[in-house]
Amino acid sequence: MSMFDGLKFRNVSSPIHRIDPRAKFIYVCVLFVIAVLFNQIIPLLTIFLIQIPLIIAAKVRREWLRLIRGSIFFATIIFTMNIISLYFYGGQQSLESIIEYSLSMTLRFIVLVESFSIFFLTTSPDMLGLSLEQMGVPYEFCFAFTTAIRFVPVLAEEAQTIIDAQRARGLELEGGNFMKRIRNYVPILIPLIVNAIRRSLEMAEAMESRAWGASKKRTNIYTLKMQKGDYAFILISIVMLAASIYVWLFIKIPSITQILQA
Repeated sequence: MSMFDGLKFRNVSSPIHRIDPRAKFIYVCVLFVIAVLFNQIIPLLTIFLIQIPLIIAAKVRREWLRLIRGSIFFATIIFTMNIISLYFYGGQQSLESIIEYSLSMTLRFIVLVESFSIFFLTTSPDMLGLSLEQMGVPYEFCFAFTTAIRFVPVLAEEAQTIIDAQRARGLELEGGNFMKRIRNYVPILIPLIVNAIRRSLEMAEAMESRAWGASKKRTNIYTLKMQKGDYAFILISIVMLAASIYVWLFIKIPSITQILQA
């Protein structure tokens, strides 16, 4: 469950942390659009490498690496399912093109994980909720969104605690066939669901005791203001999007197979 550390905010002093959450949100949306536009390895690999300096500048390399290692399992599933589906239902395609396309889809997943990891590692949930509220999003939606972000790492730590406790009682999670492994996780899921429901009830009681929603016009201590660096970050993101759309429309990107055969 340590992979969820890559989606948990780290309070570190860095230039990336000081960027306005709205600017980083635009950056994540731009990266999402670019990753969806391309299905070739070269542009997706370029996007992946471009983001590494941001991770270094944000000082979150350890947490990012944990998330990438944890995502390898899902990346393997994506790669395998693409190969199987394309091999049997993809028509008369060569094995090289099938493997390259499957690698591209896997790399697209890694790029999306990487961009969202940068966003959540460097953006405080409080500042994110405040920025959404200043953008005109209703406070109820802001509160629900930020609460969900806060609960993901909490539930991950709780699940790891339950797994350790059940293993201490003799539960074997890795043994047996696929169906037996799924049944082995039932003693993990039931306590986790019960604890999640109990935690949600406690939160509802705490919100009622504080008269949540009684005041329709809320005030905040802080007010986010965009700085020159934030506007520059947004401008860079828009330029990246425009350049990507131009390349996607007018430039034919060769595949790795074509480069090797040239």
